[in-house]
Amino acid sequence: MESFLYQATIYLAAAVIAVPLSARLGLGSVLGYLAAGLIIGPILGLVGDETADLQHVAEFGVVMMLFLIGLELEPRALWDMRDKLLGLGGLQVGVSTLAIMVVAMVAGHPWSVALAVGLTLSLSSTAIVLQTLSEKGLMQTNGGRATFSVLLTQDIAVIPILALLPLLASVPGLAELTPDGSINLLHDDEKGAHDLSLVEGLPGWAVTLVTIGAVGFVVLAGIYLTRPLFRFIHASRLREMYTALALVIVVGISFLMTLVGLSPALGAFLAGVVLANSEFRHELESDLEPFKGLLLGLFFITVGAGIDVGFFFADPLDLIGLALLVILFKGVILYVVGRAFRLKGRDRWLFTLGLAQAGEFGFVLLAFSTQQNVIPAHLSQKLLMIIALTMLITPLLFILYEVLSRRIREHVADMVPDEIDEQGPVIIAGIGRFGQIVNRLVTASGFKTIVLDHDMETIQTMRRFGVKGFLGDPTRPELLKAAGLAKAQVLVAALDDDAQVTKLVAYARRQRPDLHIIARARDRNHVYELYRAGANDIVREMFDSSVRAGRYVLENVGLSEYEAAQAAQTFYHHDRKAVRDLAEVWDPNVPTAENRAYVERSQALQKDLETALMELNEELASRRSA
Repeated sequence: MESFLYQATIYLAAAVIAVPLSARLGLGSVLGYLAAGLIIGPILGLVGDETADLQHVAEFGVVMMLFLIGLELEPRALWDMRDKLLGLGGLQVGVSTLAIMVVAMVAGHPWSVALAVGLTLSLSSTAIVLQTLSEKGLMQTNGGRATFSVLLTQDIAVIPILALLPLLASVPGLAELTPDGSINLLHDDEKGAHDLSLVEGLPGWAVTLVTIGAVGFVVLAGIYLTRPLFRFIHASRLREMYTALALVIVVGISFLMTLVGLSPALGAFLAGVVLANSEFRHELESDLEPFKGLLLGLFFITVGAGIDVGFFFADPLDLIGLALLVILFKGVILYVVGRAFRLKGRDRWLFTLGLAQAGEFGFVLLAFSTQQNVIPAHLSQKLLMIIALTMLITPLLFILYEVLSRRIREHVADMVPDEIDEQGPVIIAGIGRFGQIVNRLVTASGFKTIVLDHDMETIQTMRRFGVKGFLGDPTRPELLKAAGLAKAQVLVAALDDDAQVTKLVAYARRQRPDLHIIARARDRNHVYELYRAGANDIVREMFDSSVRAGRYVLENVGLSEYEAAQAAQTFYHHDRKAVRDLAEVWDPNVPTAENRAYVERSQALQKDLETALMELNEELASRRSA
């Protein structure tokens, strides 16, 4: 007991210290877990032989992760994304695997080992890349969406890869086909003679039927049994029973898959997809997410603790060189694939540099490949080092992307602007989700609009729906001149990029002091920038929808529809006035929370709002009583 408590304290303390620090440095949680394992393992020697046994338990976090991935992927959503998943993602995984496999075979490895290496290194780091894309606001760019599609394809590809790897084993470890056509499972000393199996000794046709039956049972159980089970658990009114049921679903399905010789991860993923449309999906996610996070974190810690530091320092230049070679090799492939799918400029470089590393699934596949005698232990250790090094280099790749992005002039290098042969009273710069709604309302009311956007795909999509738009950078003076800026009555600045919106507003105000400018803002700080740049009306993209949602809340907690509308209107007008007042004391060079005048003015305005709403409530109450 004392030993268990000691080890648990060491592992948890290492994670609590290293992971937040790594996240603060922008390196991601995965690298934090790896660093924690390195520190408590090979560096300080606080953990020892129990790491390997603990890793077997922690690997169940991978199964949970794939179940949760399945929950996020409705069958219809998968079908809608089939072009990018099979095309962009499938091509990247396939070409990278084959290319790395050829290099490995040239280096003298057998084809089975080379294929396993290619599959392992073809995958990228979902955890690091998605976190970085979100932090830097790149998820909604064309490059970000393409990168996400490939990462999703790679996550799904892990399932068939896990099923394929045992078939590449150089030493039999799972099963053999006997002369009579039956399946004979082979056991090593660790498995012993008491393993359970539903297919051992069965002829091949029976194995197929049993396997299909097991998969069919998972699908049917997910459709027809989960609702009665959840209703039964709900009747107990015990919150912990929901968690127990979620664990039973994942553990039970994983066990069933092992009985028929399939990967537990395959069954968990399949169950997740089946339950994606269930009303209990969010309940399952919330119950399993903490277990998944802790077990995956524990898995990465054990991987870090198992790294042989002496192995690295025996030949550091060779390992660093191989890691850079993997990044370069994958980068070339990604660049070509991105070019084939017409990614341009910044988007292509984001796609290339963002996915050039190996990923955390590589650790999973390496551990599994070594257990199944596919990849030799000494090669696995070397690949482990290479994957870890490529992940450590990833933050530098995103820094390189930012440098390249600043130097790329999209409108010169990547697109030829349309010749604008029309002018109108309303110019709409940006035809994304925001600009589309504005354009539909204005045109449906009988007014002509001139639509400008720098994204070729967006313009082409809108043209299919009968909306005429012109391709070009709306911040370019000559494009605005051709669109009729000199005679226009209204300019709507609805671009996605905050800096571009501010730049457009400032230029238009200098050219036309009398022009009415309506600008889209992301947040309050952006509102203040646009206010100083000269915008007449500034619309925060989430403000109106949030006020409407707040009004619905008031209607459902006791206020009448009229009373809720009056409260929402009072809040709306007060906020508009407050923003104008706060803009006078806002300083772009001082963080908002450290601007004393801003904070004091904000607090005073909040009290004014509370007073105004209180007076409104009293007035409404007096009307009701009268």
